[in-house]
Amino acid sequence: MTYLPQPETEQIAFANVLTALGDETRLAIIGRLARNGELAMACGQFGEICSKTALSYHLSKLREAGVVHVRPEGTKRLVTIRRADLDQRFPGFLDSIIATAQHLPMPGEDGSEGDVA
Repeated sequence: MTYLPQPETEQIAFANVLTALGDETRLAIIGRLARNGELAMACGQFGEICSKTALSYHLSKLREAGVVHVRPEGTKRLVTIRRADLDQRFPGFLDSIIATAQHLPMPGEDGSEGDVA
Protein backbone atom coordinates (compact mmCIF):
# COMPACT_ATOMS: atom_id res chain seq x y z
CA MET A 1 0.00 0.00 0.00
CA THR A 2 1.50 3.35 -1.02
CA TYR A 3 0.98 6.43 1.11
CA LEU A 4 2.09 9.97 0.42
CA PRO A 5 4.94 11.21 2.67
CA GLN A 6 3.83 11.64 6.26
CA PRO A 7 5.40 11.30 9.69
CA GLU A 8 5.85 7.92 11.36
CA THR A 9 3.78 7.50 14.52
CA GLU A 10 6.66 8.41 16.86
CA GLN A 11 7.39 11.53 14.77
CA ILE A 12 3.92 13.05 15.16
CA ALA A 13 4.40 16.27 17.13
CA PHE A 14 1.57 17.64 19.26
CA ALA A 15 2.31 21.24 18.21
CA ASN A 16 1.97 20.27 14.52
CA VAL A 17 -1.32 18.46 15.19
CA LEU A 18 -2.69 21.48 17.07
CA THR A 19 -1.62 23.82 14.27
CA ALA A 20 -3.25 21.63 11.63
CA LEU A 21 -6.48 21.37 13.60
CA GLY A 22 -6.58 25.10 14.36
CA ASP A 23 -8.38 25.79 11.09
CA GLU A 24 -12.17 25.59 10.68
CA THR A 25 -11.97 23.96 7.26
CA ARG A 26 -9.63 21.26 8.54
CA LEU A 27 -11.91 20.65 11.51
CA ALA A 28 -14.83 20.30 9.09
CA ILE A 29 -12.80 17.73 7.13
CA ILE A 30 -12.08 15.76 10.32
CA GLY A 31 -15.76 15.97 11.30
CA ARG A 32 -16.80 14.63 7.89
CA LEU A 33 -14.27 11.77 8.14
CA ALA A 34 -15.47 10.94 11.65
CA ARG A 35 -19.12 10.89 10.53
CA ASN A 36 -18.09 8.36 7.87
CA GLY A 37 -16.74 5.99 10.52
CA GLU A 38 -13.65 3.95 9.68
CA LEU A 39 -14.31 4.04 5.92
CA ALA A 40 -11.83 5.86 3.68
CA MET A 41 -13.26 8.79 1.77
CA ALA A 42 -12.33 9.96 -1.72
CA CYS A 43 -11.40 13.61 -2.11
CA GLY A 44 -14.49 14.17 -4.26
CA GLN A 45 -16.67 13.50 -1.21
CA PHE A 46 -15.48 16.76 0.41
CA GLY A 47 -16.75 19.03 -2.38
CA GLU A 48 -19.26 20.79 -0.15
CA ILE A 49 -16.53 21.86 2.28
CA CYS A 50 -14.24 23.78 -0.07
CA SER A 51 -12.84 23.97 -3.60
CA LYS A 52 -10.56 21.22 -4.96
CA THR A 53 -7.54 23.49 -4.71
CA ALA A 54 -8.29 24.44 -1.11
CA LEU A 55 -9.03 20.80 -0.24
CA SER A 56 -5.66 19.72 -1.61
CA TYR A 57 -3.96 22.35 0.54
CA HIS A 58 -5.86 21.44 3.72
CA LEU A 59 -5.39 17.68 3.27
CA SER A 60 -1.69 18.27 2.76
CA LYS A 61 -1.48 20.17 6.06
CA LEU A 62 -3.41 17.41 7.88
CA ARG A 63 -1.26 14.69 6.29
CA GLU A 64 2.04 16.44 7.05
CA ALA A 65 0.99 16.86 10.69
CA GLY A 66 0.14 13.16 10.95
CA VAL A 67 -3.62 13.61 11.40
CA VAL A 68 -4.74 11.78 8.25
CA HIS A 69 -3.47 9.15 5.83
CA VAL A 70 -3.89 10.06 2.16
CA ARG A 71 -3.47 7.00 -0.02
CA PRO A 72 -3.38 7.16 -3.81
CA GLU A 73 -5.59 4.55 -5.47
CA GLY A 74 -5.65 4.90 -9.23
CA THR A 75 -6.82 8.43 -9.97
CA LYS A 76 -8.38 8.82 -6.50
CA ARG A 77 -6.91 9.86 -3.18
CA LEU A 78 -8.43 8.01 -0.23
CA VAL A 79 -8.38 9.76 3.13
CA THR A 80 -8.63 8.26 6.63
CA ILE A 81 -8.01 9.62 10.11
CA ARG A 82 -4.88 8.19 11.74
CA ARG A 83 -6.88 7.25 14.82
CA ALA A 84 -4.64 4.45 16.15
CA ASP A 85 -1.49 6.54 15.69
CA LEU A 86 -2.97 9.64 17.34
CA ASP A 87 -4.49 7.60 20.18
CA GLN A 88 -1.09 6.01 20.80
CA ARG A 89 0.71 9.38 20.85
CA PHE A 90 -1.94 11.50 22.59
CA PRO A 91 -4.53 9.32 24.37
CA GLY A 92 -8.02 10.88 24.42
CA PHE A 93 -7.08 13.93 22.37
CA LEU A 94 -8.60 12.80 19.08
CA ASP A 95 -11.90 11.86 20.76
CA SER A 96 -12.18 15.43 22.09
CA ILE A 97 -11.47 16.91 18.66
CA ILE A 98 -13.93 14.59 16.93
CA ALA A 99 -16.64 15.32 19.50
CA THR A 100 -16.29 19.00 18.66
CA ALA A 101 -15.81 18.60 14.91
CA GLN A 102 -18.81 16.30 14.45
CA HIS A 103 -21.10 19.01 15.79
CA LEU A 104 -19.82 21.75 13.49
CA PRO A 105 -22.33 22.50 10.74
CA MET A 106 -21.33 21.44 7.25
CA PRO A 107 -21.53 24.17 4.61
CA GLY A 108 -25.14 24.47 3.53
CA GLU A 109 -26.54 22.78 6.67
CA ASP A 110 -26.96 26.12 8.44
CA GLY A 111 -28.38 27.87 5.38
CA SER A 112 -25.02 29.34 4.33
CA GLU A 113 -23.24 28.75 1.05
CA GLY A 114 -19.57 28.49 0.12
CA ASP A 115 -16.38 27.59 1.92
CA VAL A 116 -16.17 27.11 5.66
CA ALA A 117 -12.98 29.16 5.90
